[in-house]
Amino acid sequence: MRLRIRRLTAAALAATLATGLLGAATAVAAPADPAAETSAERSGESSAEESAAETQGRQDRSALRRAMREVTDAGVAGLQVRVHDDQGDWVGTSGVRELGRHEKVPANGRFRVGSITKTFVSTVVLQLVDEGRIGLDDPVHRHLPQFRIDPRVTVRMLLQHTSGIADYLAGDNPDGTRGPGIPVDGPEFFPHRFRTYTHADLAQIGTSQPALFEPGSKWSYSNTNYALIALLIEKTTGTPYATQVENRVLRPLGLRETSIPGTRVSIPGPHAHGYLAFTRDGKREVHDVTRLNPSWAGAAGEIISTTRDLDRFISALHNGRLLKPELLAVMRQAQPVVGNFSYGLGLEIVDFGPACGGVFYGHSGGIPGYSSYVYSTPDGSRRMELSMSEGNFDPRDSGAAQKLSAKVQNLLDAAACGKAAPSDSQTARSAPARPHRF
Repeated sequence: MRLRIRRLTAAALAATLATGLLGAATAVAAPADPAAETSAERSGESSAEESAAETQGRQDRSALRRAMREVTDAGVAGLQVRVHDDQGDWVGTSGVRELGRHEKVPANGRFRVGSITKTFVSTVVLQLVDEGRIGLDDPVHRHLPQFRIDPRVTVRMLLQHTSGIADYLAGDNPDGTRGPGIPVDGPEFFPHRFRTYTHADLAQIGTSQPALFEPGSKWSYSNTNYALIALLIEKTTGTPYATQVENRVLRPLGLRETSIPGTRVSIPGPHAHGYLAFTRDGKREVHDVTRLNPSWAGAAGEIISTTRDLDRFISALHNGRLLKPELLAVMRQAQPVVGNFSYGLGLEIVDFGPACGGVFYGHSGGIPGYSSYVYSTPDGSRRMELSMSEGNFDPRDSGAAQKLSAKVQNLLDAAACGKAAPSDSQTARSAPARPHRF
């Protein structure tokens, strides 16, 4: 797609669920050790009463629970939230595991994290930079001459989306036409749902389109950048990017609930179902898209994980377990994008305001059926992970999308603040505009 501000501004690739099926937000108080499991997580259910978090640790999470209920009431089918702040660790769920059924969302549910994958991949590249095997200012065409990339495009530009290379995903043009690439929403998605793509296929789709701008002159989110990064990692190491992520990140951190599926269509372990909805010939269609071949996402967005594993990852990243301080500083170098949203090297930078912990670093992600977020303050003292499974909401309904987006913004604010979001104009509605999808 050609990058533009997405219809659903902060996040909510969301879903509307029939009123009678929505469950109240439920929660369990998590132990301080992120490696420990609650009984609800072990069973795959969030079965504790809403008061459990307050009775175990005296945590006041009423604003957060209320915001979660508002999101599911507004349309998201299922929701998982994990928070770490000065009150401790907290895990909660809202909604249902599957449309038409009453089972609750599993508190330890797996989900497709979408573009959060990019932060894992960027971490690997920066480790290779530290080893002297890749240079951030290396011209990409020297490593991958087959794609005829502008000689001015560097590895740094790929990681930061300033290369000007077009996206391999189809997008809507300002004149209402559909741009080239792979469609991932609407009925056009289904012919591609189980098709296998290689990173070379994806890179070819993107690089064969005209450049969006002069390299380094602007910012435009393009998944093609990370297809090229995957090929660069393979060229440099002699192994697939997935092997490098597993060996350098997943195994050292013990992220046993995280996987890189490749062409595998299923989600292993407990999980909520995700849906894709659209209107065709005046009729609403809702399709369960939990099963899909994520090879079209690849290094740009294929990873499956849990809120617990994402919390371990983002904590380890910002605590210096994965990158030296000087490389972490480079990763955080911000390219201003819009409003309170900037972008580093595979890292979103969002200012939630001083009352809510200030600047958070992490990433958001969307893939058919799921939308996710992981953010942390620089010192790791405040962290949040959210996953939403989508239902029968048509994202092309702009009016409903705006209403739901406001609810998601409220939820992110509540997760960042730990209390009710501030109402003053400087900090309220501080959630990221998320000027991209996937």
